[in-house]
Amino acid sequence: MFKYFYEGGPLFMGMLSIVFLAILVLVVLTVISKDEDRFIKKSTYIKSLGLFAFVLGMLGQFIGLFDAFKAIESGMDISPALLAGGLRVSSITSIYGMIIFIVAYLLWFALDIMHKRNS
Repeated sequence: MFKYFYEGGPLFMGMLSIVFLAILVLVVLTVISKDEDRFIKKSTYIKSLGLFAFVLGMLGQFIGLFDAFKAIESGMDISPALLAGGLRVSSITSIYGMIIFIVAYLLWFALDIMHKRNS
């Protein structure tokens, strides 16, 4: 797991991990919240942070691809294996962002069901 964290780049993987921790904290705060208005606001923030993680992961991949294309453009002799490895590494942040988005959306969905049952 830590291997992928460092391969994906500590900057974007770290930011995505912070967003994921914020989502988990919001889930806990939403569950213990007794006020209905705050419950709805916090549950909306969970979904929004999940979407932010998805976009941030895609941004990390695009920046990695931009650097790779810049190296190819400079006239370096790039083997297909090296190019495939670079594409694999650049997609780590987007996969991590997608996983965070899916988890956040599932948590939001579970909170929404819980809220409807308690109402």
